[in-house]
Amino acid sequence: MNNMKKITPIIAAMCILPSCDSYLDIVPDNIATIDYAFRDRTGAEMYLATCYSFMPPIGNPAYDPGLMGGDDTWSLIDVWSNPKTGSYNCYNIKINQNANSPYVNYWEGQNQGTALFKGIRDCNIFLENINKVPPDLSEAEKKQWIAEVKFLKAYYHYYLLRAYGPIPLIKENKPVDAGISDSRLYRDKFDDCVDYIVQLIDEAVPDLPPVILDVSEMRRITQPIALSIKAELLVTAASPLFNNNPDLAGMVDNRGINLFESNLSSKDKWERAKTACKNAIDTALSTGQIGLYDFSQSQYYPSYSSISDSSKLVMTLRTVVTDKWNREIIWGTLNNYTIATMPYFLASHNTVNAWEPVIAPTMRMVELFYSNNGVPINEDPSYDFVNRFKFEPASADQQYYMLADGFYKIAKINMNREPRFYANLGFDGGYWLGNGRQLDFNQTPADQTAWVTRMLKGNASGNSTGLRYSITGYLIKKGSHIATQVNSAGTAPTTAQATFPIMRLADLYLLYAEALNEYLDAPTQEVYDYVDLIRTRAGLEGVVNSWAKYSTVDDKPASKTGMRDIIRQERMIELAFEGKRFWDVRRWLIAETEMNKPIRGWNIMGETPEDYYNVVTLSPLGFSKKEYLWPIRQEELLKNGNLLQNPGW
Repeated sequence: MNNMKKITPIIAAMCILPSCDSYLDIVPDNIATIDYAFRDRTGAEMYLATCYSFMPPIGNPAYDPGLMGGDDTWSLIDVWSNPKTGSYNCYNIKINQNANSPYVNYWEGQNQGTALFKGIRDCNIFLENINKVPPDLSEAEKKQWIAEVKFLKAYYHYYLLRAYGPIPLIKENKPVDAGISDSRLYRDKFDDCVDYIVQLIDEAVPDLPPVILDVSEMRRITQPIALSIKAELLVTAASPLFNNNPDLAGMVDNRGINLFESNLSSKDKWERAKTACKNAIDTALSTGQIGLYDFSQSQYYPSYSSISDSSKLVMTLRTVVTDKWNREIIWGTLNNYTIATMPYFLASHNTVNAWEPVIAPTMRMVELFYSNNGVPINEDPSYDFVNRFKFEPASADQQYYMLADGFYKIAKINMNREPRFYANLGFDGGYWLGNGRQLDFNQTPADQTAWVTRMLKGNASGNSTGLRYSITGYLIKKGSHIATQVNSAGTAPTTAQATFPIMRLADLYLLYAEALNEYLDAPTQEVYDYVDLIRTRAGLEGVVNSWAKYSTVDDKPASKTGMRDIIRQERMIELAFEGKRFWDVRRWLIAETEMNKPIRGWNIMGETPEDYYNVVTLSPLGFSKKEYLWPIRQEELLKNGNLLQNPGW
């Protein structure tokens, strides 16, 4: 691995990705340069970097549909194109997606979508030519590079499969002299797509390193990464969207082939998924380098070591996604999410143009988090659910989460919630550590104690300029790195580079709990144990005890359907604002329920608590069945009559 440190800068430099000129583009158009590219180790390494360069920019609001394409966030849309969110193509997925010019078109690489079929083509070129490299490339290194590219090829197929359903499998590039008819490919059967992706990953795993310790290579592929994505793929394939979904049963192409015909039973698919999840977990833990994160492991911990245990827990749950290459992140990337989520704390801050907090949580996410008893707020009889939108001064037992001076009025919905609520969400009257503040409210000196986000109209963290503010009255605290800092107007922010998890251990634990629960007739202790690993870290009691003691539905964990609901809510809480909900509500086949609820927030034009604390509807939102699968651009269908459009488009 010592000879390969230079590849990371090469990958990082490729921020402008190539686009695909025509459908699939499976015949290489640069034959004359291929031999030159593989004439030596350096050229081959550069081509390896090219294969990496097609990675979807996960964690970037402009390109990752998971961040702005769902019902968990809403955004202030200005008349100009916001540089932090691009041209709002990801945002527009949930508003007016279309088949003439689809937003975030990953099929072709248009409208802020990455050209993944072109990426697959380049992976094929690499695999077909790597053996031409002279002996200055060692056999061990060559095997690892081949394994990495096989995984990338698998991942690009998987990303397309998750979005579009069955896709043409590009196992190899067509010869240069291939006829037009040979290039008019069909979509392969869904199960065949899954099997081929699994095959590629299985071929890659033995030659991948178990772990990478060199920080400069952290985005390189490892065995835990490959096996985790295999697990996620198989859970996705077993989920209701793709597993015996009657709405997709009629996808028959002009050959008469049903693209969703399957020889596997639902139970078989879940067995395959749970086995893959457990294998990924065991492999990750066996490295000795991967485990659940704690803030005490952070390089920033010494600066915050004097804060309360309550605040330390919140910091664990908040920084698990941003603390660079922490031990819980199995696979991550670098991102600029912070500057689109962190609020202004002083009036002078809002003149710093590079910092624009325009991506905001919706009220449904506020209601999603548990009560401080670790159960849904509408199931906890001790939680005043009916009056949750009322407001009053916070009591002393809330003092580490919000301003509790006996005077400042705060919404009751923000009180008595679980620690993950305070790790994920900023709200009017709430405390916010970071941006130079590293002490609790009651410590000294006062100018280093936690910020208070005051969000009524005219206040710094609210709508004070009419330009950049939260449209819902809530902030994504989890997405903001604690070391990012702005001190005064006209001063460029010191933006700490944060990681963004593509896969972290908590995600994998919950995938396993889900797959195991779906495979079994009734949940076992092992199902509870893997969920409880996450809950314990979050400062909550275990599932069975929490529901028995605090919920009106005390037997919910005992049944398969009850535990299914618990696991799903646990995923939506633990992985909030990490781009997972967008895909989860689709694979669970509940998007038509979740995304047909109105988008709500506070009345951010209110200058007093009486005006501000009124729930308003920002948009009715709407989701139809056809939106479970993304549309293929209509022009592509005209070029290739063998392609079948997704239902409804």
